[in-house]
Amino acid sequence: GTGACGLSDDAGLMGREFTSIKEALNQPTDRRLFAIYRALSEGWTVEAIHRQTKIDRWFLERIAAIHRVEGELTACAAKRGMNGMPPKALLFSAKKMGFSDERLATLFGTKESDFRAYRESQGIKPVVKQIDTLAAEYPAETNYLYVTYSGQKNDVQPLGTGIMVPGSGPYRIGSSVEFDWCCVNAIQTSRNLGRKTIMVNCNPETVSTDYDVCDRLYFEELSLERVLDIYEFERPEGMILSMGGQIPNNLALKLFDAGAVILGTSPANIDRAEDRNKFSALLDALGVDQPEWKDLTTVAEALVFAEKVGYPVLVRPSYVLSGAAMNVAWDKDSLTKFLGMAADVSPEHPVVISKFIENSKEIEIDAVARRGRVIYHAITEHIENAGVHSGDATVVLPAQRLYIETIRKIKKITEEIADALEITGPFNIQFIAQRNRIKVIECNLRASRSFPFCSKVSRVNMIDLATKAILDEDTGMTASSALDLPWVGVKAAQFSFSRLHGADPILGVEMASTGEVGCIGTDLDDAFLKALLSVGYSIPKKNVLLSTGPLENKLEFLASAKKLSEMGFSLFATGGTAKFLAAHEVPCVRLHWPLERTEPNIAPMLSRREFDLVINIPKNNNERELKNDYLIRRAAIDFNIPLFTNIKVAKQFIDAIESQREKGFEIKAWEEYR
Repeated sequence: GTGACGLSDDAGLMGREFTSIKEALNQPTDRRLFAIYRALSEGWTVEAIHRQTKIDRWFLERIAAIHRVEGELTACAAKRGMNGMPPKALLFSAKKMGFSDERLATLFGTKESDFRAYRESQGIKPVVKQIDTLAAEYPAETNYLYVTYSGQKNDVQPLGTGIMVPGSGPYRIGSSVEFDWCCVNAIQTSRNLGRKTIMVNCNPETVSTDYDVCDRLYFEELSLERVLDIYEFERPEGMILSMGGQIPNNLALKLFDAGAVILGTSPANIDRAEDRNKFSALLDALGVDQPEWKDLTTVAEALVFAEKVGYPVLVRPSYVLSGAAMNVAWDKDSLTKFLGMAADVSPEHPVVISKFIENSKEIEIDAVARRGRVIYHAITEHIENAGVHSGDATVVLPAQRLYIETIRKIKKITEEIADALEITGPFNIQFIAQRNRIKVIECNLRASRSFPFCSKVSRVNMIDLATKAILDEDTGMTASSALDLPWVGVKAAQFSFSRLHGADPILGVEMASTGEVGCIGTDLDDAFLKALLSVGYSIPKKNVLLSTGPLENKLEFLASAKKLSEMGFSLFATGGTAKFLAAHEVPCVRLHWPLERTEPNIAPMLSRREFDLVINIPKNNNERELKNDYLIRRAAIDFNIPLFTNIKVAKQFIDAIESQREKGFEIKAWEEYR
């Protein structure tokens, strides 16, 4: 989220080294900038890099200038020994060049906090400047600010009060407009309560970086160093870190240790929720169940643990790899493969392995608490079973298919955790449930990406409530929930697989969606169909292709297949599915796999767009079958044919089509749902 610690730290960011610098220079990827820096370190000239990359020399010279300064810093560090510090002139030059305290501390073998103290003792501090919106023709009087070492004095005076809200940073998979909505609403509520507001963010796409949203807007990175620079200059009443997603939340303990006032839940309790060992101990103390898990430092240990708890297991490396951070391993071979992708399983890079519980329901609670007492909550259920990332899942509010006992247990566990962590503000807990047996997956003491959705559906602005609780203002609410709403909301994910050529459009524990849609309806079928049509699906007219995977999925989907047939759809199926449907008297046409080169074949029919809907559920680890399944899924995406890869969502879609045929669509504005 906040990038690499310097241009020579791409391995720390990506989790792997370059295999060939020349090849990395040739490829215009997100690692090319780091490859240029590495090439300079290996003796390449600017001219040689220009010939290899065709990047303009002007840019290459700037990168080379940074490299030269780092060379001076490295030589100085070697001369002065560990914990030595650079002379003032070299330090000031490095700061003007953009070197962070974190990077400089690494070069000089000390802690970032110690390096910051040394820099400030030398009188080297940044200044606050107004962004020039008038092209230097007139003096610019704006609240649009930035921090720089290339200046003599500040353009503005410190506020000396107010509420500071760090934002969510760049949009990327996993962090989008949802967190910006939370930040903006926190700012608006603070202003309505008469507080001055300071926003820190670095994304021009956001509403939070509009100049009229807050009193002071800093267009800056969300690093510990920069947030502290702004905090120490402005001297606000305190900071709200629970609105911008994981990036601000990760800074809580470090900011607190540096003397910043953190409003809401204490940083010590945030750490108790974020630290897996501490949170696990808390759940044990409360008597709350959780999936078995362990931090492991060798491949051999990982294999032993997996055998002990039984496959499948969830593999979570300690740092994010490029496209391979989390995976579900179904057997020893796949576990060995995923551990190999982690590159370095060691005491410095442990891997967390937990028992993956199949055929369980994933449930979330978004809530607001005040001094450990829950004042509002919304329980949502995922249509997909556990195993699909919560950001990709189809979410329903209020939950429609949960046992009363499950809801009761979830509320009780939530209240116990909120009390134990003395939560003040927004929080989210994720559960898995199987026949009323509830396990806690994780707890985030911040607003989740579903807070805007829950707020819109319930008509209770949960961020407004949370901000009032954090600022110790009257919320005007007694404890209540979104359970009794007379309408239903459904949140569906928007994917960009059509733009990701060759990507397998199957969902798993690693988030893949790039947006989402929320819709409201009188019942689940109505809201669900509206949501799916809004993200690009269409109601099929005639032909449906089925490949329903393992036997349990075939049995589960049988009633839905019969519904499709009864509604007049022509069913086509792969070998195993066709045989199963025929045995249960559901008419269908058997088609051959794409790799079989036998007619009638799925591949040419997909290319001619002869299907209106494709339901393809992955079956097993058989390599040939995996390849055929992938070819079907990829062709469906490439030829813009609606595709389902999850049996639960496919069944719900068919139920919704049947309901729509009987009752039609209800078109209402949001305000009309009363």
